[in-house]
Amino acid sequence: MTGRPRSPLRVVESRRLTLVAATEDLVRADLAGPEDLAAALGADVPDDWPPELYESAAMRLALELLRDPEQHGWSLWYLMTKKHEPPRVIGICGFKGKPDGRGSVEIGYSVLRQYRVQGYATEAVERLVSWAFSHHNVAEVAAETLPHLRQSIRVMEKNGFVFRGPGSEYGVVKYVVEKSRSRQ
Repeated sequence: MTGRPRSPLRVVESRRLTLVAATEDLVRADLAGPEDLAAALGADVPDDWPPELYESAAMRLALELLRDPEQHGWSLWYLMTKKHEPPRVIGICGFKGKPDGRGSVEIGYSVLRQYRVQGYATEAVERLVSWAFSHHNVAEVAAETLPHLRQSIRVMEKNGFVFRGPGSEYGVVKYVVEKSRSRQ
């Protein structure tokens, strides 16, 4: 079941993707199930939704974050392909909140397995890094991953991120791209 979104949404376009910023309504629809998310986005939602790392616990945290209107855009963004009609939701990319006092934001991403190694995560990260750097108070975008996740690291490297060292948790590594070094 698909339909049109109920309220105006913040949308960012890339070559092959439409990125839609999460709202409280969208996250509630996502938590209610694929049919509700499909209706809210006006898109097809695959049976294996959600992508890894974005199960209900992560979505509940996003919902909590989105209660603050200033967080809109600094939370999750739904990734939808343009090549399908209706569009198909294939992953999530987004930030873990507004920029901190140093102007740093952290980005994360996950694409459904059948859409991996096709450049979608790279394209989404590139577009959202550009979006973040369009804000005067953002100096860097950081990302963390496990050192054995080569595909994730490759997404970061293709977007100009450089290895920064240990991450915030044991065994995790951190990569950063600075505004002055990005390909704006």
